[in-house]
Amino acid sequence: MGVDWHEWLNLAIRWLHLTAGIAWIGSSFYFVWLDNHLKPPAQGDASGEVWSVHGGGFYHNQKYQVAPSQMPSDLHWFKWEAYWTWISGFSLLVLVYYVGAQSFLIDPAKAALSPAEGIAIGLASIGVGWLVYDLLCRSSLGANNQILGICWFLCLVLAAYALNSVFTARGAYLHIGAIIGSVMVGNVFFVIIPKQKKVVADLIAGGTPDPALGKAAKQRSLHNNYMTLPVLFIMISHHYPMTYGAQRPWLVLALLGLTGVAIRHVFNLRGRGQPAGRTMVLAAALALISVTYVSLDKSRVLAPANAATYAQIAPIVAKHCADCHSASPSHPEFPTPPLGVVLESYEQVSAASARIKAVAVDSEIMPLGNITGMTEAERQQLGGWIDAGNPR
Repeated sequence: MGVDWHEWLNLAIRWLHLTAGIAWIGSSFYFVWLDNHLKPPAQGDASGEVWSVHGGGFYHNQKYQVAPSQMPSDLHWFKWEAYWTWISGFSLLVLVYYVGAQSFLIDPAKAALSPAEGIAIGLASIGVGWLVYDLLCRSSLGANNQILGICWFLCLVLAAYALNSVFTARGAYLHIGAIIGSVMVGNVFFVIIPKQKKVVADLIAGGTPDPALGKAAKQRSLHNNYMTLPVLFIMISHHYPMTYGAQRPWLVLALLGLTGVAIRHVFNLRGRGQPAGRTMVLAAALALISVTYVSLDKSRVLAPANAATYAQIAPIVAKHCADCHSASPSHPEFPTPPLGVVLESYEQVSAASARIKAVAVDSEIMPLGNITGMTEAERQQLGGWIDAGNPR
């Protein structure tokens, strides 16, 4: 009995990525909530405190704005959640998009790249992304989080546009996610943890920690908080081809990314007890604009409803789908049909027709990289048959 080690490895790494991501983002959300609910302490030298109840017990949290007067004997560091999220995410990027570059990363219709060239561009985009962000933070723009956020957002939109011009839309989306995720873990590894270690070292040496260290770490932590929802959207986006399958996928990504930032800001404002009505309206408007744009983008004139029967579209399915979606796929990347979808009979094609229309007609993301050369006329004919109710 053969074991598909590639698929099991994919599952194991994806599971680890999801688990580590929940731990990291969950702790991030919790500490932001904690900061927003701190009250002046009843006694002691803490800068704030909060009482809470959970799981049948009461918790008393205290925060020291710079550091306590002496080093505690037991100190927990929140860092491995971030590190394992990045390690597992990068491993998935390599396993799916670099090992399978010919199928998932490179789009010959956009750029005639070899797998090595595509991988080099992808890795360079991640490294350059961190350098640009870090330089922005260290520049004079870093003193204003709003201006810095706008500049960083524009950099990401430009990167999405550029990557979409050479990669598949899915590949471009995932690399923007990798850039954001790398920036977030870079903040932890290069800024937050080192500065906290300096504070600890000062305490151990009996000195007074520099307040600027905590302030710089707090700023990067705040940036990470606002980038969480956009990167979470990218993590699930490959399940929704209407987003990256749009004519301008970089614009859809920008709109939905802004929606995520606005939603995160609503939670932050509400946590601080500040009015959030305008931001809620903005978030709703951005979401509506995103849906409207994608819906209009999908509107196209299909072939007449009675233009095809199954006998006429069956050769199209056989030519452009059967390499992967057959009981025994001939495509080297798929030992089994993706998602268990087999398209070898009228019943099978009809049952999957809505999915076929989404990925092969509306978004045009299938076949992968259009390696079989599916024409617009074939897509129109296939869409017309589906819209007509899949006539036999």
